[in-house]
Amino acid sequence: MGKGKIGGKKVPLIKNKIKRRAVVQKLKKEGERTAKKERKTRQKEAEALGDEAPERHAQRTLENTRDYDATVVQPGDEEVAGEDRMDEFASHFAGAEPPRIVITTGQYPSKQLLEFVNEILGLLPNSEYRQRGAIPIKAVVQAASQRGFTMLLVFTERAKRPTGLWLIKLDPRGGPGGPTARFKVSSLRMPKEITGHGTPSNHRPELILNNFGTRLGHRVGRLLACLVPHDPQFRGRQVITMHNQRDFVFFRHHRYIFEEKGEGKKRRVAARLQELGPRFTLRLKSLQMGTFDTQHGEYEWKRQAELDRHSRRRFHL
Repeated sequence: MGKGKIGGKKVPLIKNKIKRRAVVQKLKKEGERTAKKERKTRQKEAEALGDEAPERHAQRTLENTRDYDATVVQPGDEEVAGEDRMDEFASHFAGAEPPRIVITTGQYPSKQLLEFVNEILGLLPNSEYRQRGAIPIKAVVQAASQRGFTMLLVFTERAKRPTGLWLIKLDPRGGPGGPTARFKVSSLRMPKEITGHGTPSNHRPELILNNFGTRLGHRVGRLLACLVPHDPQFRGRQVITMHNQRDFVFFRHHRYIFEEKGEGKKRRVAARLQELGPRFTLRLKSLQMGTFDTQHGEYEWKRQAELDRHSRRRFHL
C-alpha cells in the first residue's frame, strides 16, 4: 500500500475531520471487498489447475525463519523419553506425588500483589499462601520441603505490579530438589479487567502446554506441568493454557461452555470459551540446577539479553 493510500486508492485531501473519516472508512471497506474477491478468484484458479497449480510461498515470519536449533525434540525420541522416566518430575507424571504448593512474596507485599496471589490460589489446586516476612528464601525452601510441599512460588513486584516469579521444585522426601526457574511477569490483566469473565470452580483444571519444542522448552514445560494435578476433573470444563511463542509463555485460564442453539432439525450444541482469568505472560530469565542459590548455584541456562538483541530469530524454548 502506497503512502497516503487505503485499499489501493489515494485518499483525497479533505480538511473536514468527519468527512475525511467517512471517506477513509469507505475506502477501507472497498479495499477489503476487493482483496476478498481476488482471494476467491485465486482459490478457484488453483482448484481448477489441481496438481499443476503453482506452489504458494508462505509469508515470511519470525517463526518460519527462525535460526536452526539442533536441540528441537523429535517425536519418538528414546533418549528424551528415558530422561523423562528419571528426572525430577517423573513422580508427578506417575501420579505418585500430587502437587502441594506454597506461595509467598517479598517482605512487604502490596495490596495489588496480594490480589494477584489470591487469584493464583484460586486456580492452582492444593496451594496455600504463607507470609514470608524477613525470612531468607533458602530458609523458606528448607521449611517448605520439611512440611511436604512439592513446589514453592515466590512473586516479586515493582511499583505495586507483579514483575517476577521464582518457581522452585521441592523434594518432600528430603532430596536436593530443583530445578529453580526465574521468570519475568508482564502484561497482567486481572479477571475484573477482562470483559465477560467467569468465576472458577473448585474442580481440578486440565492443562495444555503448547510449542515447548526444544530440550530446554521440554524441561521447562515439565516444570510448569507440576503446578497442576496430573488427573484433571473434566466435569469442571476448566482449562489452563500455557502457550509458548518466541520464548514468551502466554498464560490463559478458560472454561468450556456448551449451548443449545436452533430448534427442531436445526437444533445443535455449540461450544465456546469463557475466560476466567487472570491473564499474564512469562519470560524465562534463567534455569538453575537445585534449589534457590544466587551466589553458588549452577545454571543450566541463563538468558543473555545482548545475544538476543543481535538475533531476533533465535528462540530457546
